[in-house]
Amino acid sequence: MTGILLELDLTRGVLETPPSSPLAAFRARHLPTLRELVAGLRKASRDDTVVGLVAHVGGPALSLAQVQDLREAVTDFRAAGKPAVAWTESFGEVGAGTVPYYLATAFDEIWVQPSGELGITGVSVQATFIRGALDKAGVIPQFGKRREYKTAADTFTEKEMSGPAKEMATRLAESAYEQIVEGIAVRRQLDSARVRELVDSAPLPAEAGREAGLVDRLGYRSDVYDELRKSLGETTRLLVERYHRRPPRTVNEVMDNLPWPQKPVVAVIRVSGAITVGRNSGGGPLGGPRTGSDTITAALRHVADDDKIKAVVLRVDSPGGSYIASDAIRHEVLRLRSTGKPVIASMGSVAASGGYFVAMPADIVVAQPGTITGSIGVLTGKGVVRDALGRIGITQEAVSRGENARMYSAQEEFSPEQWARLEETLDRIYADFVAKAAQDRGLPEERLESLARGRVWTGADAHERKLVDELGGFERALQLACTRAGLDRDHIALTVAPHRNLLARLRPPTSTDDLAVTAAPLSFDGVTESVYTALGLPPTGVLAMPLSWRLE
Repeated sequence: MTGILLELDLTRGVLETPPSSPLAAFRARHLPTLRELVAGLRKASRDDTVVGLVAHVGGPALSLAQVQDLREAVTDFRAAGKPAVAWTESFGEVGAGTVPYYLATAFDEIWVQPSGELGITGVSVQATFIRGALDKAGVIPQFGKRREYKTAADTFTEKEMSGPAKEMATRLAESAYEQIVEGIAVRRQLDSARVRELVDSAPLPAEAGREAGLVDRLGYRSDVYDELRKSLGETTRLLVERYHRRPPRTVNEVMDNLPWPQKPVVAVIRVSGAITVGRNSGGGPLGGPRTGSDTITAALRHVADDDKIKAVVLRVDSPGGSYIASDAIRHEVLRLRSTGKPVIASMGSVAASGGYFVAMPADIVVAQPGTITGSIGVLTGKGVVRDALGRIGITQEAVSRGENARMYSAQEEFSPEQWARLEETLDRIYADFVAKAAQDRGLPEERLESLARGRVWTGADAHERKLVDELGGFERALQLACTRAGLDRDHIALTVAPHRNLLARLRPPTSTDDLAVTAAPLSFDGVTESVYTALGLPPTGVLAMPLSWRLE
């Protein structure tokens, strides 16, 4: 029987969560989730039939936090004594290759095509500003925020980075750069200062990268596989996600999958994408996933009442959204904790603003060093498009009753009285956010307020400031959940909540909680909201981080 050579193809991209709608599933067909890749590598590290791993790196950019999850999984795989090789045509071709190279350093060997290069050019944080375009179009941006670091509205109100925004962006870039340099230095056995020199001299030709000790061998794909064949013999090649999904084949695997004796259950509840009031949805025909508070609070109540479920991992990958929805979820997290069941929050690529709000009350908050988190702040406002529409011959007229019936109309500017009310709302929400964060994190309110002010942190910096408790990925969070509940990590059953099989979905709901876990219908309004998101507008609520910012 030939051994299995696992293949990890990262050129297609990686999903944080499974698609939430048929259309999204079609668009993301054949894409693996981060969870199944990590779980597959963990499973393979203990499987004697798996003899090695080869990865094709590059392609669509993965976030720094996703790469750190994969680096940990590859490190665990190698710790089992199994070889792992990474290859690429090029780490960037007139483009950024820093993060893909950082991922490759987790492997035993790095191969690069002889004609390739190492575009390990560093890290930058980029922000987009459209104030000039709005002025030309006749759109009047009116936004309020709390406080100076809450920069999402700056996209519309400014033409360049403000002082606080530049300070925050500088530290984000520095923190990410420090993590990458340290990771490369450790794995390639180089001085950190030497790594920085090499980054500053990049892009480098492949041969120069090999001479500098950044690359082990030069060759094409066929050369990589020929060498693996020599060292491992004939193998059966299998994608990691297909290996993870395949049915049990050994007696031990069959026994592990038997429903009896019943194993203790750990539930995973996912908060992905924008946080809204209502049910989970795909966000419309063009939108990404949305997390509805009704769905998540129903799931939290369910796991609180289910005696078979002993612990919960709350997986958060969200830039925030609705304050009301986030507060409802936080309340149910606290209620679940009051039952004695441990709740561990696992932050993905981003868990900021509303995403931080729902994670902060957990027993333990876990984030990768490269996670984007914090953004404890609030913003709201509108863009007045009356003049812009008038220029193309569109006018609107309304008859209203109530002094503030048109307060949020895009046809009218805020009156002084309305602006005062908006400022009161911002103060109230910000004070509530800070107070609850201080309570959940066990920090004095004045200390928490100094870390808030709308500021975004990397997971590493947030950990130093006690905004998160532990550094690590989903597996670390799962291990902590098991330890807190007194469970053996290798003898548990994992379930995703809410979970309804096909038959249950076809049955009519019998209660409001039953209704809440049914996906919301698609709405063509999602097209409009997708345009808002593309422009950086936060249509889902006042707890949103800077959507136009990009770390690359």
